[in-house]
Amino acid sequence: MTALELDAPTDPRGTRSGRGLLRRHPTRAAALACLVSFAAFWTVQRLAQVTMLDLMVYRAEGLTVRTGGSLYDMVATSAHLPNTYPPFAALLFTPLTLVGVPAMRTLATAGNLLLLLAVVHLSLRLVGRPRRLPGPAATLALSALLVWCEPVWTTLRYGQINLLLTALVLWDLTRRDTQRLAGLGIGIAAGLKLTPALFAVLLALAGAVRAGQLLRSGTGPRGAWNPWLRQACVATGAFLATVVLAALVLPRDSHRFWTGIVFAADRVGEVEITANQSLRGALARLLHTHDPGLVWAVAAALTVILGLTLAVRSLLYGQRAWAAVACAATALLVSPISWSHHWVWGVPMLILLGSEALHRTGPAARRWWTATVALGLCFGSFALWWVPHRWHHHEELHQNGVQMLLSDVYPLAGLALLALTAARLWRRGRRPGKNNGPRTAAAAGRGA
Repeated sequence: MTALELDAPTDPRGTRSGRGLLRRHPTRAAALACLVSFAAFWTVQRLAQVTMLDLMVYRAEGLTVRTGGSLYDMVATSAHLPNTYPPFAALLFTPLTLVGVPAMRTLATAGNLLLLLAVVHLSLRLVGRPRRLPGPAATLALSALLVWCEPVWTTLRYGQINLLLTALVLWDLTRRDTQRLAGLGIGIAAGLKLTPALFAVLLALAGAVRAGQLLRSGTGPRGAWNPWLRQACVATGAFLATVVLAALVLPRDSHRFWTGIVFAADRVGEVEITANQSLRGALARLLHTHDPGLVWAVAAALTVILGLTLAVRSLLYGQRAWAAVACAATALLVSPISWSHHWVWGVPMLILLGSEALHRTGPAARRWWTATVALGLCFGSFALWWVPHRWHHHEELHQNGVQMLLSDVYPLAGLALLALTAARLWRRGRRPGKNNGPRTAAAAGRGA
């Protein structure tokens, strides 16, 4: 078939050519594919009778705020789940009480699907979208595929806020350094859940290193002030504002959270269960113990040092996308509890690896595509649920080697991503004039 035939409105049998439509109207074709995929996803979730359990807890928190009850004494749903978030989150959950439960579930599902589109769009901006990919079409097509990843599926299954947190962080990391409120999203995300605060630490460390470099070059103290330091300050200020606001409205709950609940990691759930995809959970399963104790503390400390070092160096080299995913992997690994749905950062991770593959040819491209497919299988295979797992039955403490590999698939993926980041930095260090891989949009247009 010639190019002219492909562009014709009909094929020889009088029906519209699908390939011609795709070439002439890629955005329409991608929108149709996305709509079909999202509709199928929504239908399958309803057929599976998902409970949206966490969303019901959020609603209960909002009701507790409205009725003046104790946020950290309440339990919700038949599973008797407690509140584990900072009190600021409960303030934002109060609007959930203004609609009925069916409407709330519908709005939450639709909102999360829109947030997935936002996360994919921001991820493409972060990595520097290849020119061969039309912007809206790429966002829609990738969203149609990535909605079926296990972290995204589980986020919508429970009605979680992980996509919102990821979007807030990515929104900050893709803004121009000249925007004075850059950092606001990270601060608000940390006010909802503490884990995103590590991105503010990343910005502060990178900014401090850059300031030191400028001072050594003869720049005065005022000239050493840089956008990363400003963003870290804005993020910190926004986070503190959420703390102060919650303290003013909920003084008793705020005092209790920041003096006790914040340190009660086991309040969230059993450490060893398969759903906990953190280093602590992996070590608990490996050592057949409910509490890996000192072993986990040492492993977490080393991972924080390694992960932040890699993220800071990547940011200094202008590779903001690699800095972002390295920081995200580090935060997820060292958090005492990282449920599988917290790993929605797998979406930008996959987009980053795919972008690296698109920017290469020959054997290098094949290696990057292999890495992308392998990571896609990690997040899309639901492999962690192939092992025996039942709440309160502690079956994970008796796993064999194969079962451990399956139930630790996300921590292993996170560690592999950090290793890949280290390998890229090592290669760049050996060839100081080279920049392996595509420059991010942030690096090219924002002075990163």
